[in-house]
Amino acid sequence: MINEFVVDENNVGKRLDIFLLEKYPDCSRSHIKNLIEKNKVYINDKSAVKAGITLKKNYVIHVEMIEPQKVSTQAEDIPLDIVYQDDDLVVINKQQGLVVHPCSSTKSGTLVNALLYQIKDLSGINGELRPGIVHRLDKDTSGLIVVAKNDKAHISLAQQIKEKSAKRQYLAVLEGNLKNDEGRIETYLKRDPKDRKKYSVQNSGRIAITDYKVLKRFEKYCLVEFSLLTGRTHQIRVHAKYLGHAVVGDKLYGKEISSLKGQLLHAYKLTFKHPTTGEIMSFEAKLPNYFQDFLKNQKQI
Repeated sequence: MINEFVVDENNVGKRLDIFLLEKYPDCSRSHIKNLIEKNKVYINDKSAVKAGITLKKNYVIHVEMIEPQKVSTQAEDIPLDIVYQDDDLVVINKQQGLVVHPCSSTKSGTLVNALLYQIKDLSGINGELRPGIVHRLDKDTSGLIVVAKNDKAHISLAQQIKEKSAKRQYLAVLEGNLKNDEGRIETYLKRDPKDRKKYSVQNSGRIAITDYKVLKRFEKYCLVEFSLLTGRTHQIRVHAKYLGHAVVGDKLYGKEISSLKGQLLHAYKLTFKHPTTGEIMSFEAKLPNYFQDFLKNQKQI
């Protein structure tokens, strides 16, 4: 089915993806993005290559609509460490080993399945597979994640992350010791051409910016605070490897350690503006016991 829309004065200046979400309220943002990437959306008879194109008056938009695949995500009784909750959002301290949302390799047992069991309302912007999910943490990364309970909160929180007004800070143990006590890493990241499971620093791709500061030095390791200025997949893990000091226990980018179930990377601090009250909210989550135990066994220098 091909639909035609003409941009009127009320829609001038809107992003293409936002415009299409309003026209197709039953579709998720990811499905709209997928239509654009697959050249199913045309503006003035030319394929639209970016979801963020700004619309102008009298643009003629044609959409070859492909219905999204229906997936039923079931509620599951999985324990969650809920740090804070109100009518707009919930802050979770995610445990290591928990996947954030269902995907091709993980159909159940995710944070989303747990949220559906414990939380009455979740925003619908990201569809059935990712209700409420504003940002993600890797499966084996522990720590704070904010979830939206309605679309208004979702849009506000997502915009804060995009504009970098929301702050996300992590603690990690790295192999060896960094040369400098602090610094900034600014590179391009995209999928590794040799291994599709990995991302790597390349000459083109999506810009990724990470600030770091060494907090403690040990004989074989260092404890580092990372602050994200962008939110790319595996960003801290790839940037740590780029510096020559992979995150300890990182099976994908570093060395697997038998005593650890995954990397020593913890999202310990999260700061954002409340989407309704405008209040600045800040949360901290202490290091998991296995993380603390590892540090206690190291000799500080």
